[in-house]
Amino acid sequence: MDYIYTAISWMLLRWHSVWDAVLPDGRVLGTDWSWILAVVFLVITVRVILFPIFVKQIKSQRAMQALQPKIKELQAKHKGDRESMQKELMELYRSEKANPLMGCLPMFLQIPVFLSLFHVLKRVRPGRTEEAKTLYGWTADQFDSAAHAKLFNAPLPAHFTSKADQLADLGGSGVTVKIVAGVLVAIMIATTFMTSRQMILKTGWSEDPQQRMIQKLMLYGIPFSLLISGGLFPIGVVIYWVTTNLFSLGQQFWVLRKYPPPKMAAATGTSYKEMSERSGSAASRNAAAKPGPKNPFGLGSGSRSRNENKTSPNGKPNLNKGKKAEEGAPPSTETRAPRPGAKPARNKKGGPARRQSSG
Repeated sequence: MDYIYTAISWMLLRWHSVWDAVLPDGRVLGTDWSWILAVVFLVITVRVILFPIFVKQIKSQRAMQALQPKIKELQAKHKGDRESMQKELMELYRSEKANPLMGCLPMFLQIPVFLSLFHVLKRVRPGRTEEAKTLYGWTADQFDSAAHAKLFNAPLPAHFTSKADQLADLGGSGVTVKIVAGVLVAIMIATTFMTSRQMILKTGWSEDPQQRMIQKLMLYGIPFSLLISGGLFPIGVVIYWVTTNLFSLGQQFWVLRKYPPPKMAAATGTSYKEMSERSGSAASRNAAAKPGPKNPFGLGSGSRSRNENKTSPNGKPNLNKGKKAEEGAPPSTETRAPRPGAKPARNKKGGPARRQSSG
């Protein structure tokens, strides 16, 4: 790792020399701006070097998004046969020249830069030997200048959890360091969240469960981990991280306009708002499809139509209409069979005349 430490130190010292020649001597607002700008332009230099790789990453991501329908077909075709599915997926990636690992490459390449700057700034503190001061291409004067550099009177090598004896060596106040470091860590967490959210809002949530889990990890997991570990980072490293996030926000804004996601991927992606609207509409459909209470009297549609006929235009039951219907009905022709041995029934008065018996 020494060669990486030397390369990062060389870029940092070159930018410090440039700004030290441009800016006036002394601190302004309790800040050594030549060192602050050296860290900022170290970020810009690294990101410009990695920009071609970043473009390849975006193109690879767009190719993967365009392949999602074919990937889903293979997953459905080889459901339960993971080995066959992996073989066909690799063949598909090879034929379409898509690399699923390309999306992580720029992030992995920035990790050594971050760790190198963390190591370099952590060792920059007063009281070091002359031999230690001249490691990684530094001179003793550059080392002493960086060890006493401050941002709003907070030493750059200090961090939120620095102890009193460490702050005494650096010439810093505990309250000042906690305020400056705390504000920077909060900005670092917020910009890290915004960087992930910006991409998800444009491309939507992935339909693939594994990809969606990675998106959630990037959106929530990394900011939460920074909430715990951010207090251990030197202020100079936090400045580097915040600058990286701000650069990423601008770079992603340009990329999303230059290389918009495929319409198919944007259509299948699901945002927070769409997810809530879908769940709400599904609940409404379920409520609408739920059957109503059954007719307690077991009446069918025919019974309802007869009851509706007995209702007057003003909504009250039409009893007269029911009576008229009963009066107009033909008399029943049903007769009971006579019991054995019973006398024949005589006709009542007003009935048909009896037949005269002959003789």
